[in-house]
Amino acid sequence: MSRDTIAHVKLSHVILPLNNPISDAKVFTGRQKPMTEVNFLFCEIETTDGHSGVGFSYSKRAGGPAQFAHASEVADNLIGEDPNDIDRLRVKLLWAGASVGRSGVAVQAIAAIDVALWDLKAKRAGLPLSKLIGAHRDSIRTYNTSGGFLSSPLEEVIENALASKEKGIGGIKIKVGHPDHQVDYTRVKAVREALGDDFPLMVDANQQWDRPTANRMCEWLEEFNLVWIEEPLDAYDYEGHAELARRFITPIATGEMLASVAEHVKLIENHSCDFIQPDAPRVGGVSEFLKLTKLAEHAGLQLAPHFAMEIHSHLAATYSLEPWVEHFTWLDPLFNEHMEIKDGRMIVSDRPGLGVTLSDQLRAWTVNTFEVGKRP
Repeated sequence: MSRDTIAHVKLSHVILPLNNPISDAKVFTGRQKPMTEVNFLFCEIETTDGHSGVGFSYSKRAGGPAQFAHASEVADNLIGEDPNDIDRLRVKLLWAGASVGRSGVAVQAIAAIDVALWDLKAKRAGLPLSKLIGAHRDSIRTYNTSGGFLSSPLEEVIENALASKEKGIGGIKIKVGHPDHQVDYTRVKAVREALGDDFPLMVDANQQWDRPTANRMCEWLEEFNLVWIEEPLDAYDYEGHAELARRFITPIATGEMLASVAEHVKLIENHSCDFIQPDAPRVGGVSEFLKLTKLAEHAGLQLAPHFAMEIHSHLAATYSLEPWVEHFTWLDPLFNEHMEIKDGRMIVSDRPGLGVTLSDQLRAWTVNTFEVGKRP
């Protein structure tokens, strides 16, 4: 019997436009411009026996063309390889681009390929990705973020929160970090009153507080029974986050902006958070995410992956402690299938692999492609 090998790789740079410009605390502090689009790197892999897989990575604001360029440079290293050997191929791709390091754009480019290989492996087995890895559950608590940005008037935030609750979303996260701290307090108080005392509510400061401000705000917010306070400090302030986690009853969440497993290890070693929030496309894909979650699990941390629910619903389902997954509708136009929500939980797809296929709209939003090898 001939060995099945990778025959063809297609990379696509896709730009998803947002319906309205999005602003969080980083915009209000002058560090960023409003976000108007999201860049995606899609990878499609085909084998000599006709198996296929799809994966993606992404970049908000700058970085999309760089991810596409790096993936295009290293993709030829996959041709003729056994798609089963996912971690070996990940290491091979890292060494192909070793001079640019093992975090950031380099691993985010490789992440799309890694996810595609896992999707392929699960499809070939006839299993959802969660079942191939080994699931603890078939649904996950889910919360909505996209209706609570600082750029939205308070009345709209409340309307969005109540609408999400009505649709079966299990929690609501709103943005804080406004330069006027009273604005934050007022918005959180109003949303809490609208949702009721016990409905899960989270806040996210997007790294915009210094240590004195974070201490003051965390103290102010204790009364609202929050599930967590997210990124109160700079993502790399491990010691500052650890002090907040020790001092306050409200859990501290962080990790989404870190770009490698090694950086997350510092969070774990410093006891910097109660909820760890890794992002599989940012840390290098499914392979690296699973390494990280084993460490987090051993440390007894809660898990709440960032963004990319089409991937993270499967990965969160494999975590032994009950996790949360972030619900965004932004990506819906990219896929022919959409996540099901019921009774506050996201239902993990029971289709093979990730359970998604790429839409015609994704093809229309594609601005560049690269292909290597020959279709079987």
